Amino acid sequence: MVKYQEIANELRNQIQEGVYKAGEQLALEREMCEQYGVSRITIKKAVDQLVKDGLVVKRRGSGTFVKSLASEDVHDISMANQFSGFSKVFEGHEIATKVVRFDIIHPTAEVAEKLNITTDDFVYDIVRLRQVDGDPVVIEYTNMPIELIPGIKREVLEHSIYRYIEEQLHFKIQSAHRFIRALLPTPEEEELLRIDHGTMPILEVEQIAFLDDGRAFEYSKAHHRGDKQVFRVVSIR
Repeated sequence: MVKYQEIANELRNQIQEGVYKAGEQLALEREMCEQYGVSRITIKKAVDQLVKDGLVVKRRGSGTFVKSLASEDVHDISMANQFSGFSKVFEGHEIATKVVRFDIIHPTAEVAEKLNITTDDFVYDIVRLRQVDGDPVVIEYTNMPIELIPGIKREVLEHSIYRYIEEQLHFKIQSAHRFIRALLPTPEEEELLRIDHGTMPILEVEQIAFLDDGRAFEYSKAHHRGDKQVFRVVSIR
């Protein structure tokens, strides 16, 4: 990882952990240059990344300030960047996970291409139903390369895969590419999500998630109940 990304990640974590609060000014560029021992160009690139993420705003002649976002928006931003995962996003709620399928298979050509592996490699083939406060919210269809993410057991699936990856494997989850579309649920999905037949579409979130060294560790499709999920986006000009 290049230096400006390391600095951007550290500042991002400080914002999300409340070290820098909403409306508070970040340290001046020259102060951060001294703190990190880098050039102003490097600091500028790090801050520009935070601007792009929607976490800070630059004010001409004044400096850079943390955006005043509602707490749920901050959670959504972190989820969109894949720093949290389902369990962290809904922290404080009663979360239940039903493992519908857990197999080890050879990936299809499509999945192999997404994960930058071959069809001779092995991946976990995981289907989970996630519930929040007793209500079914999303069905997750997940493939992960076993060679990169070893040791996943059913107990991990019943809790948080992302927590296992970060706390047990000591990897840093960095980012994800996401594509969102509306679909009609299958009869099985209608039953799992408690949707009356033909009454509601679902939102499919297709994603490829990456570690901080650029390796793809997850290809998934999450099928959300249309009335149980809101996706927020912060656009910066």
